[in-house]
Amino acid sequence: MSLLEIRDLRVEYTTSRGTVAAVQDFSLDIAPGESFGLVGESGCGKSTLILAIMGYMGRNGAVTKGEILFEGRNLVRAGREELRRIRGARMAIVYQEPATALNPSMTIGQQLIEVPMAHGEATAADARLRAVRVLADVHLPDPDSVMRRYPHQLSGGQKQRVVIAMALLANPALLLLDEPTTGLDVTVEAAVLDLLNELRAKYGTALFYISHNLGVIAQVCERIGVMYAGKLVEEASAEALFALPRHPYTRGLLASLPRPGADKRTAPLVPIPGVVPAAGRAPPTCGFLSRCAHGERGKCDASVVPLLRAAPAHVVRCVRWAELPAMPPAAPPALANAPTDVGATVMEAHDLTRVFSVGRRKLIANDHLTLAAQRGRVLAIVGESGSGKSTFAKVLAGLDAASSGSLVVLGEDVARRPVRRRAAKLVAAVQMVFQQPEGTLNPSHPVGWPLARSLRKFGIARDRRTVDAKVAALLEMVRLPASLRHALPRQLSGGQKQRIAIARAFAGNPELLIADEPVSALDVSVRAAVINLLLRIQQESRTTLVFISHDLGLVRYLADDVVVMYLGQVMEAGPVAALFDPPYHPYTEALLSAAPVPDPTVKTTRIRLEGEIPSPLNVPQGCRFATRCPRKLGRVCDDTPPPLREATADHIIHCHIPIEDLRAVPPVFARAVATAH
Repeated sequence: MSLLEIRDLRVEYTTSRGTVAAVQDFSLDIAPGESFGLVGESGCGKSTLILAIMGYMGRNGAVTKGEILFEGRNLVRAGREELRRIRGARMAIVYQEPATALNPSMTIGQQLIEVPMAHGEATAADARLRAVRVLADVHLPDPDSVMRRYPHQLSGGQKQRVVIAMALLANPALLLLDEPTTGLDVTVEAAVLDLLNELRAKYGTALFYISHNLGVIAQVCERIGVMYAGKLVEEASAEALFALPRHPYTRGLLASLPRPGADKRTAPLVPIPGVVPAAGRAPPTCGFLSRCAHGERGKCDASVVPLLRAAPAHVVRCVRWAELPAMPPAAPPALANAPTDVGATVMEAHDLTRVFSVGRRKLIANDHLTLAAQRGRVLAIVGESGSGKSTFAKVLAGLDAASSGSLVVLGEDVARRPVRRRAAKLVAAVQMVFQQPEGTLNPSHPVGWPLARSLRKFGIARDRRTVDAKVAALLEMVRLPASLRHALPRQLSGGQKQRIAIARAFAGNPELLIADEPVSALDVSVRAAVINLLLRIQQESRTTLVFISHDLGLVRYLADDVVVMYLGQVMEAGPVAALFDPPYHPYTEALLSAAPVPDPTVKTTRIRLEGEIPSPLNVPQGCRFATRCPRKLGRVCDDTPPPLREATADHIIHCHIPIEDLRAVPPVFARAVATAH
């Protein structure tokens, strides 16, 4: 018997434009204790489906067709009181942002105790005992102390664990997870996913994930559904879906991802053209036809497309699935990225240190950093939050000043020269693209305004005619129509806004571009398009790119050189290929082990870091990583700073472990034998 059955579901919303269908003809089964994942771009209807299951559709939303059966009860016909008894007790939800689920004015204990008292008729004493027990189950150290804290006193990973504990307090049969790890560090994300699988085994809870991160879904789900324009377009086991995707949309999503072992020279990303149609705007036949490279007029739009069976446990909503190649075709050779030669050094930091005063104490954000970047190459800087990546980026961009050391950019030491003290030519030469493009755009000005302003400020163009021509050229460079310059930021999609931010950064013809998590908030297809755009412009202009990211898969794909930082110091640095095979620093090994891989046949060595990053106000005396290192040698790691070891002439590791021993460590990645389908 299924735990959750969705049959022919249709969810409609009443808007100023009339009634729109956000979910159509949707059917799904989830068994008790199963882990199911649902993927798709923003606007496909995933969150609407979750809200419909919970009965949280608001006053203007309603299920107009079909049924949602949970433990045999039809939730569509359930009254408010019956839904209240089910929600939280038998079915719970974990949202993307844990801060929205926690009351900042109440202690964690007060909020947890409410759950069993409201749903299980427990006494306050029993509720407290259960709350402490479940905090221990989610591996929060010292649960009694956590009970007394407020949300602002916890890290992001700790808050997410508290929210999971809250959802599990009533021992639900089904846990709905809406992007539960977005925004978390890769190590915290891996720990949370491990925790969910552990709790699933312990409590027998079924898990229903929705996510745009196919790497996460591939690692934690047994079955996967793909949703597009409100409809389920494909469903299969995780192994079958990644090995033999049948629907062109699924193939497009996978082609937009960096695959294991691929890089920018061997396997360029292929984004899906166009955008997801607005709710209710997709045609009743094939909603993907306008974006499909394999669509055939007269066949794909002849009638409503049902779910067809491609294999005993594999269904697809495509009339041409049997005619298509088994895997997405390779990208045209013209798209391949050219090899990157080592050019002159554009940026070089030596013993760069940034110290902040916190009362009478010193917070060391960057501690004697030594690194360099060459012309025309991509230098990636990786590490968890608090490692000092963004602080270094701000010093490099002139948004902050170093405390000591040198930072030579294009022949000038700018370590203590913030942007207001830099010459206009140097300001134009060093530009930055931020994670959130809204910081670049003024909501009261059209998007062409910051482009024109940059052109004038950097002396590229002065008169209106020349400025207009240059703005049009910049928009064309980022593949946007010139007419878009008159649009306001609120009228653009996230991908379009990020393209405008990139165009603004290139307005001054920079020689060094800093990109701080520029694609982490974008859908996979939009992300692929933006990455291709960045690489194309960077290679054509021979710009040096400093790319800051926590996404190891993306770093492996686009970087030429990598620096791994931890608690303000460089742990390892070298060519990208060297950092993905032994020898590597134990911290690099842990980051690689935690990175989700969009291929269920790739098995990784499981290394999970315990505890939090130490406070930069009280850094360890010896190796910064010693408090969490799974390969710690002993007191020498606690008492003595690690030596610099050379794996090769251009690959350095700061570690007490000899290079020969690090070289003998088994590789993190191993491909399993693919199952037949």
